[in-house]
Amino acid sequence: MSDEFEEMLTTASPDVADLARQAKTLIQDVMPDVVEVVWLNQRISGYGVGPKKMSEQFCYIAIFKERINLGFYYGSDLPDPQNLLEGSGKSLRHIKISRREQLENPALRDLVEAASNHLPKLKQ
Repeated sequence: MSDEFEEMLTTASPDVADLARQAKTLIQDVMPDVVEVVWLNQRISGYGVGPKKMSEQFCYIAIFKERINLGFYYGSDLPDPQNLLEGSGKSLRHIKISRREQLENPALRDLVEAASNHLPKLKQ
């Protein structure tokens, strides 16, 4: 775990911090070489191949008081047969995660995998 990621979690409850760590582990499992960028003031950590949110990243973890959001920059383009994604913007979608069991849903891993492959030019 990066020091900045852990610093971001210092103000989170133990349960929320645990959810964030599990979500990060899932992302790293799907994309072992993922680049993590932490924005401490926003309590957001982005994941992709570089620091640019919309052109080099595919997902993010946002920390809230009682949950995390696992968000996808191009979520509106992702297959979501279980209707896990929320949001009504042009591209962004997220999943509100407040229980460990949600992170164990295979459909969530499928979304992370699809998101990591959404911009093939990023993996070149």
